[in-house]
Amino acid sequence: MSPINLAIVGVGKIVRDQHLPAIAKNPDFRLIAAASRHGTVDGIDNFPSIEAMLAAVPAIDAVALCMPPQYRYTAAQKALSAGKHVFLEKPPGATLSEVADLEALAAGRGLSLFASWHSRYAPAVEAAKAFLAGTTIRSMQVIWKEDVRHWHPNQDWIWQPGGLGVFDPGINALSIVTHILPRPVFITAATLEFPENRDAPIAASIRFSDADELDLSAEFDWRQTGRQSWDIVARTDAGEMVLSEGGAKLSVDGRTIHAEPEQEYPMLYRRFSEIVAAGISDVDLAPLRHVADAFMLGRRKPVAAFHD
Repeated sequence: MSPINLAIVGVGKIVRDQHLPAIAKNPDFRLIAAASRHGTVDGIDNFPSIEAMLAAVPAIDAVALCMPPQYRYTAAQKALSAGKHVFLEKPPGATLSEVADLEALAAGRGLSLFASWHSRYAPAVEAAKAFLAGTTIRSMQVIWKEDVRHWHPNQDWIWQPGGLGVFDPGINALSIVTHILPRPVFITAATLEFPENRDAPIAASIRFSDADELDLSAEFDWRQTGRQSWDIVARTDAGEMVLSEGGAKLSVDGRTIHAEPEQEYPMLYRRFSEIVAAGISDVDLAPLRHVADAFMLGRRKPVAAFHD
């Protein structure tokens, strides 16, 4: 099979840190073009917009969309309408409805749409899923706290409607939780803390349950300094499971049972290649649905203004 001619849209930090290295190491892809208002990729054709790129480079087979979620629907719709497979960075869109529309468009045209959740491909996630499948879960706590000034300095889009605020990292935790739990969960209560000068939350406290009344809580906070916290703790009949470092390390009762180097984005592109070859889509909206439910059910709590 010939390599998939790939284009990338939205050349920012995540593209340079993760996408470009992963693509370069995957022989299934050949990066041939990029479109971005603010960045370029050396060695390929660069364009100021996806419209200009699609018109000038008909050989493109697939497009990876890495711009902020508020702008992703329009770009994805144009790419699918032009007959291109589409890779969506997380979150796949600003709303559930627009992603559902893209999924229908892809299906109608026989194209592959990939809603990527990179944290699901963290090294210890599958081991955690297997561990939980073999025991009874008594409770689970998610602690996802980081410093927004370090990870998203001066990025206004994350504080705007549709930017998700603290749910931009928090949805990574939700993508893991919805993958490793043996049964679906639903939100029962939430408190969202909004800085008085922002339109998206800086922190969230959420309670979940399931049909068996599982005790599950999540704490998301963007004001953490010092050590960053990306941990999921489950108390089970087989011991206390800790999935830490964003899914990179798994321990039970303090004993490390799984730890490997990060391979999230290489795994994402491997999966994208698989679904293109199979002629299918992979669009799981469970993490985004939980975010929507938190906004719908959550109590809004005003807090002090946030300034970068």
